[in-house]
Amino acid sequence: MDTPIGPVIIFDDDFYMYVLRDRASAEAWWEMPDEFTHGFDALARPLGMTGEPHQVRLELTGGAADEAELRRLVAGHYRRHLRGQEPPRTSSLSDFVAALPREGR
Repeated sequence: MDTPIGPVIIFDDDFYMYVLRDRASAEAWWEMPDEFTHGFDALARPLGMTGEPHQVRLELTGGAADEAELRRLVAGHYRRHLRGQEPPRTSSLSDFVAALPREGR
């Protein structure tokens, strides 16, 4: 299977969004695999997480790219966690992903 293309966009069990530089950064940063609910790479391909606490592995699930679901989850993150702010409104996926706030910036 291919390698996820960064940045990777991960949602926790509270549907809080984390945008991390790449797969290695996400695996080093994320602690608990059971707190992961959804993830996507920069091409909106779904990600899965496996492993033990502090030893997670992020992989493509093999599912088809799902840009609509990514945009829906991002909009939900903004509604719940960034009240008063609007999610990116760009039409291209690459511009949309580039406009997302990143961890560690």
